[in-house]
Amino acid sequence: MEASSGYKDYVAGLMAGVATVITGHPFDTVKVRLQKYNTEAGAVKYKNGLHCATRILQTEGVKGLYRGAASSFIGMAFESSLSFGIYSQTKRFLQGEIDGDKPQPHAIVPSAAFGGAIISFILCPSELVKCRMQVQGSDFMVPKSTRFSGPLECALKTVQEEGLTGMFRGGLATLLRESVGNAVFFSTYEYTRYFMHLQLKGASSESRQLIDVGVGIMSGGLGGIAFWSAVLPLDVAKTIIQTTPEKNHSRNPFSVLNLIYRRSGLRGCYTGLGPTLVRAFPANAAAIVAWELSAKLLGIRRDQ
Repeated sequence: MEASSGYKDYVAGLMAGVATVITGHPFDTVKVRLQKYNTEAGAVKYKNGLHCATRILQTEGVKGLYRGAASSFIGMAFESSLSFGIYSQTKRFLQGEIDGDKPQPHAIVPSAAFGGAIISFILCPSELVKCRMQVQGSDFMVPKSTRFSGPLECALKTVQEEGLTGMFRGGLATLLRESVGNAVFFSTYEYTRYFMHLQLKGASSESRQLIDVGVGIMSGGLGGIAFWSAVLPLDVAKTIIQTTPEKNHSRNPFSVLNLIYRRSGLRGCYTGLGPTLVRAFPANAAAIVAWELSAKLLGIRRDQ
């Protein structure tokens, strides 16, 4: 069981968010471009994630891969802080005085889903700005009059043209993605961590720190892959909803997915799977390692 830690859970979560953006944002840019332009009729097509990344580097340089990173840093820092903090404290509350360190699904699943639902309200506007910045690269004929010079201008123009509710376009898709995805992520993380530590229980104390990092990398990476494998179609729908120029476009993720399925089949609903999974392992491994190391430095105790 975890010791009571108060605000420290949120500080450790914030560090996890910073690690996630630094590691994963370039892959996220490739994913968003694929989702936007490979699901629209008559749009410029990318052959695959590698082709997309190459095109971005050729036309925009490394800076293009980090387009929208400013809003992503802000959103991800708050998101991770709340996600890990709410998860840790809610799980601790639901577990009560149960003895042993075996994962308790009755505490893990609702804690993770609850945290995901809460953070979706922060993630939705920050991801809307991020996605709109990411899709306006020079590889496409986007009129200069409709381009944004930065995330602040993007947010201001969105509010000016669509009202405050415009910033929450794609809110339902984000809420579903985060609540379901977080439940899958933390379940995978907790069980992988538990069984790996069980197998490595006899290891020497000298190698314990190295083992902890290795377990963090594997449990976080596998958790990330499980997350995106489960909810990528909802993410595809969210990208379409948030980046389409039509104000009256459907905001129902299931209607959008139905349209994509009729046009491109199941493959279309999983557009961007390649770069998403390539990103998922290192980004989430970095997040978990940063979270666990920060927790140790802050004095948060977790039994193995």
